[in-house]
Amino acid sequence: MAEPLFRAEGLSKYFEMQKGSFARKKYLKAVDGVSLEIDRGETLGIVGESGCGKTTLGRTILQIYRPTAGKVFFGNMELEGLSERQMLPFRRKMQMIFQDPYASLNPRFTIGDIVEEPMAIHGMYTPARRRERTQELLSLVGLKPDHIRRYPHEFSGGQRQRVGIARTLATEPDFIVCDEPISALDVSIQAQIVNLLENIQAETGVAYLFIAHDLSMVRHISHRIGVMYLGSLVEYGGVEQIYGDPLHPYTRLLLSSEPVPDPRLARAHRAPPPEGEPPSPIDAPPGCPFCSRCAFVLPECAADRPKAYAQPDGRKVRCFQYSARRRQQRRAFGVRDIADAPAQRPHAQHPHVQHPSAQNSPVPCPPAQRPPWSPAGGGRA
Repeated sequence: MAEPLFRAEGLSKYFEMQKGSFARKKYLKAVDGVSLEIDRGETLGIVGESGCGKTTLGRTILQIYRPTAGKVFFGNMELEGLSERQMLPFRRKMQMIFQDPYASLNPRFTIGDIVEEPMAIHGMYTPARRRERTQELLSLVGLKPDHIRRYPHEFSGGQRQRVGIARTLATEPDFIVCDEPISALDVSIQAQIVNLLENIQAETGVAYLFIAHDLSMVRHISHRIGVMYLGSLVEYGGVEQIYGDPLHPYTRLLLSSEPVPDPRLARAHRAPPPEGEPPSPIDAPPGCPFCSRCAFVLPECAADRPKAYAQPDGRKVRCFQYSARRRQQRRAFGVRDIADAPAQRPHAQHPHVQHPSAQNSPVPCPPAQRPPWSPAGGGRA
């Protein structure tokens, strides 16, 4: 089996919130125990609601933020503990497309200077060859070579994002973190940027970590999907596995929120609103971070944090409902899905309270109706 291009094991990034001699230290757990890997020429899509840690994950992977815990490997080389000088060769091979095409370009530099700067930092080519290469990159992303003399304010948002992509490609990277590269663009420009990224990947074999809110776009461009919630990767698997048959309760809820053009189908596929409020990432509960909103909560969810359980189809799900023991219990009842299990959560309004009758229940999952999400519909019309 070929070695993955990039691998993260138990990656965490905490930010200290309280500083001072007498203040009790508090930490915001932006990324908490994330493990993933990316192969050459592959696109891994990361989805989740705003504030769940997607951007922080991308920056921590690139060592822009130094991780609090965990290991990061590029090829067979561990990046943890390397100095900035030692990181320089890896910076050339790992690049980032930033979310904001307005703030990510220096307004005092011409476009030619912006695209050429990474090549100068890494000592690539002669000055004449760097200028020639800059013109080639601008042509590659659909801009004119004579744009090198213009400034960022002379371009539209889509053109600025193309400049950012050209700058990212200047060092010929093997791995690119695309941090919501299309969120600030209109729909027609979004399609152009995504097609451009796909063409570049087909020509160069570059790998992408693609972060976005647009679920249909992530499905289109990705080979595998990771679903994040409050800093954790709650489900991780192939595109058709995640979209065709989501397992984690949060994944089901997230996919049901995708707009459906037909109002009748939209009503049929709409999931019930979640109960409770999302916990604070500063004072996160000791158990599963989603248990206060979950319709399928178990007694152990409030006390223990679930690990990523490997499933028969190869994906990983961070949910007690998909441990080997729980799957075996459902098979004994002749049911596959957690929504079809016979037992019910006794206190729907108090998910952290364990009812005595639930202690000996073979499958203590809720008696709610199956969420109106159909695998055949894929969450979409």
